[in-house]
Amino acid sequence: MALWAVETTPVERRPYATEEDLQVVIRAVYKQVLGNDHLMECDRLTSAESLLRNGDITVRQFVESVAKSELYRSRFFESASQYRFIELNFKHLLGRAPADQSEISEHVSIYSEQGYEAEINSYIDSEEYLQNFGENIVPYPRSVRTQVGIKNVGFNRMFSLMRGPASSDSDNQAKLIREVAANLPTKITPPVSGSGAYYGNTGKRFRIAVSKPGAGPRVKRSNVTYEVGYDQLSQKIQSIHKTGGQIVSITEVA
Repeated sequence: MALWAVETTPVERRPYATEEDLQVVIRAVYKQVLGNDHLMECDRLTSAESLLRNGDITVRQFVESVAKSELYRSRFFESASQYRFIELNFKHLLGRAPADQSEISEHVSIYSEQGYEAEINSYIDSEEYLQNFGENIVPYPRSVRTQVGIKNVGFNRMFSLMRGPASSDSDNQAKLIREVAANLPTKITPPVSGSGAYYGNTGKRFRIAVSKPGAGPRVKRSNVTYEVGYDQLSQKIQSIHKTGGQIVSITEVA
């Protein structure tokens, strides 16, 4: 069993996809863009699904349709604070957490001056989106492993936004407003169960797979693993980042 945020295998629409393949893509888009929230059959965007099925729109355009739908607007805009809305747009559409306050401020300005659709377009039409997902890959959580171009602090922040496979983004309170505004590090904390108690991660051990830089110009990166208790997890992650290591995965030790 993996930690509550795990690496996700990208879902891509490929040429000559079968109906079964397309349904996998459609379900993945709904799950990612709607924050793992429950989707009723009557809420499905059947017209946009048909356009995707017929090849009239790409996966990116289908993602855009979902993000601009009344369903998305009612769940994540009308019922949430502006900061929470932007925080979730980063998660749902770019697969990462906001990097700093300047990013938040930029998107506050886009929404305030240009409106809702322009705010959605600013993610989907961005170079970052196209470089990572292109036209036919469903957005997925990228910051659960360290990557070039994503600050190390984003790794911990993505854990704060991802609260487990059974959770959803229905909570309308911003999660990162304090850390982002003050440029503070984000602690990794376990998700909370429906009863209000923490899941039992504190007594468990976790294996961290790491790619480390070589000692010289001719020495390639090496792969190492560490096993630590939950209470040492956050400190070990910070240590790996400080020494230039890239975290490949974190899994619970059986």
